[in-house]
Amino acid sequence: MADVVIVASAFGMDAVRAGGHAKWTSVSAAAGAGGFEVRRELFASDADASVEALRSLGNAMAKLGLWSVYSTPECLYTPEGVLDVYALRLALIEATALGARFVKLQLGGFAAHANAAAIAACVRGMSPRLVVENGQLEQGGSLAQFVGLFDALAREGHAGVLGMTFDVGNWLWRGVAPLDAAQQLAAHVEYVHCKTMNGEGTRRLASAPAADDAQFAAVLASLPPHVPRAIEFPFDATRIEADAAHYVAWLAAA
Repeated sequence: MADVVIVASAFGMDAVRAGGHAKWTSVSAAAGAGGFEVRRELFASDADASVEALRSLGNAMAKLGLWSVYSTPECLYTPEGVLDVYALRLALIEATALGARFVKLQLGGFAAHANAAAIAACVRGMSPRLVVENGQLEQGGSLAQFVGLFDALAREGHAGVLGMTFDVGNWLWRGVAPLDAAQQLAAHVEYVHCKTMNGEGTRRLASAPAADDAQFAAVLASLPPHVPRAIEFPFDATRIEADAAHYVAWLAAA
């Protein structure tokens, strides 16, 4: 059975911003989750991202038996395709303070040159594992970009310096068949964001995959079975605790 992570946003972005992450870590632990994803964009203020505040949150999670993911909306590459060393270093510092297992960034404007040696220098000696996620925007959400990234890292002599967060719903948002992406990128996937998309155009919303969703099942079967799976769809606000427990058990066995 796979380890299951609950992403903070599953509890509602406004609720997390208003009450902080700590309340929802307790709910996640009670639901049987193995990990919890902290979202920097859901902090009420920059004070929540201080080393002291992150260390306190991380210690509280550890006491609950939870490991953590630290997610930032910052991009690894600028829109011009330049490695954003400042964003990477800041994310690593904050994730280290939290005690995170993974630190997750968006890919951004990667084009051809990965600057892999600089990435390797930044992550050397750091505990959190760097992963980049396919996003909903054209830049940073292209299958060709991710294939190109891992080819470039290998070509530059630093294959494996980072891994991938594979977001099933975001591929659907971009009009990419998730199964096609899984078959091309599975070797690099270390963390999976699980959701599907309902609706059309700008009215699309993240939702839970149906229990009989054959496409979702095929995607999971194409990805490494041991990597953690994250719940990134909203729980029903009228039954949050029950929903959390239900979906943790379902996703662990899916």
